[in-house]
Amino acid sequence: MKIVVCIKQVPATNDAKIDPETKRIIRKGIKAILNPFDTYAVEEGVQLRDKFGGEVIVLSMGPPKAEASLREAISVGIDRAILLSDRAFGGSDTWATSYTLAKAIKKIGDVDLVICGKQAIDGDTAQVGPGIAAHLDWLQATYVMAVEEISSSSIRVKRMHEDGYDICEMSLPAVITVVKDINTPRVPSLKGRLASNKCEIPVWKPDDIGADISKIGLDGSPTRVVKTQPPPPRHTNTKKIEGSSIECAQSLLRELRLRSVI
Repeated sequence: MKIVVCIKQVPATNDAKIDPETKRIIRKGIKAILNPFDTYAVEEGVQLRDKFGGEVIVLSMGPPKAEASLREAISVGIDRAILLSDRAFGGSDTWATSYTLAKAIKKIGDVDLVICGKQAIDGDTAQVGPGIAAHLDWLQATYVMAVEEISSSSIRVKRMHEDGYDICEMSLPAVITVVKDINTPRVPSLKGRLASNKCEIPVWKPDDIGADISKIGLDGSPTRVVKTQPPPPRHTNTKKIEGSSIECAQSLLRELRLRSVI
């Protein structure tokens, strides 16, 4: 079985600034980390490889420094890594990003399963995983909390939603996005870290994956950000309720109704 795990390097802060001209996050000078949700995707890929055999490959699109996140994935058991990095990829929205990753997955070839974290913490769109599936024309399952069964031709997963969960069975190849309930990411071993430092990571350009230049980067992105602003401050006024437990409950209920919370 050949598994591809898609990851992203994100800013390690909640105080990232927005460029007033481009309306994009200013990443220069900000410490970057592996997207936390992607650590669960990496762990699931390694666990499935260990259980069913085959190969697990980690794939990322980003600047040269994103190589650090790829090496972090290798340190916990990923077999090999590929970085998509070129100025032409800069400014890609979720559509262009998923298109680029899908083209790279096609180049890798004979992929059975693609795993993504449910979303990236810098954008919170949760669109790239489903976008990859759409570009590849593969079946998909989002918010996967467990892989129940997998064979050479199909996969059955438990998919979390607001009212509980669904059991979904799909033919392979397919794309899944996973939530943190699915596993506990392992800590890299010293042996793993040493191995990751020695591993050669190829860098692919648009020509390497046969990408249509009109569909990548800023020019290939249909999304246009025209304005950004911080959310309004939360109401912080507090009211102390005193009395017996029954009186407090009744007072709280009245207060919530007055505030139209319930």
